[in-house]
Amino acid sequence: MIPIHDDNPTSITPVMTVAFIAMCVLVFLWQVSHDPRGQEVIVYSLGVIPKVLFGEARLAPEIAWVPPTATVFTSMFLHGGWMHLIGNMLYLWIFGNNVEDAMGHVRFVGFYALCGIAAVFAQALPNPDSTIPMVGASGAISGILGAYLLLYPHAKVLVMIPFGFFLHTVRLPALWVLGLWFAMQLLSSVMADPSRGGVAFGAHVGGFVAGLLLIPFFKYRRFRLHNPFA
Repeated sequence: MIPIHDDNPTSITPVMTVAFIAMCVLVFLWQVSHDPRGQEVIVYSLGVIPKVLFGEARLAPEIAWVPPTATVFTSMFLHGGWMHLIGNMLYLWIFGNNVEDAMGHVRFVGFYALCGIAAVFAQALPNPDSTIPMVGASGAISGILGAYLLLYPHAKVLVMIPFGFFLHTVRLPALWVLGLWFAMQLLSSVMADPSRGGVAFGAHVGGFVAGLLLIPFFKYRRFRLHNPFA
């Protein structure tokens, strides 16, 4: 299922959601402006490498652009390809504005950062010797999805479902869309071989759970949390 739009209006202009999208797009355009070798250097320099993050290895001085702890943040603005970027920004655009509405601009920045940090460690701690860089905003965005699920489980989301060569659109409750998404990430994280790289499913799961746990502390009081299954 590919989400296209939700029917959930906001009362504020989601300036930070737009700002995060703009920063990710600009950073990616900077990435692809380099040749393949330069793009690889950027990913290794600014992506999270668990073995380097935990002090068990060091980067060569010429590519150690920032301290290892700083890569927890720089990695959130890098992406591995156009589809990686577009998919992440689509989810951020659809679901981020409502979560920002529920907590305000400043809190939203803190929430986004904390979910991203939780996602990094959820992926890195089980594999501390990994030398594969992690990049992408998906961990932080997963936290937004977790928050959205508790805030608006019954909001309708327009999704596109491929049937062979045909595309069908249908409106489904956010509970179904996000619940199925999380179930797929959880199953994939269990089945994935972390030594082979690829999608950081553990980060998605960690970010989502962080969003569920953090949203009660970040939302404005006037916004109610819901039991998604009620």
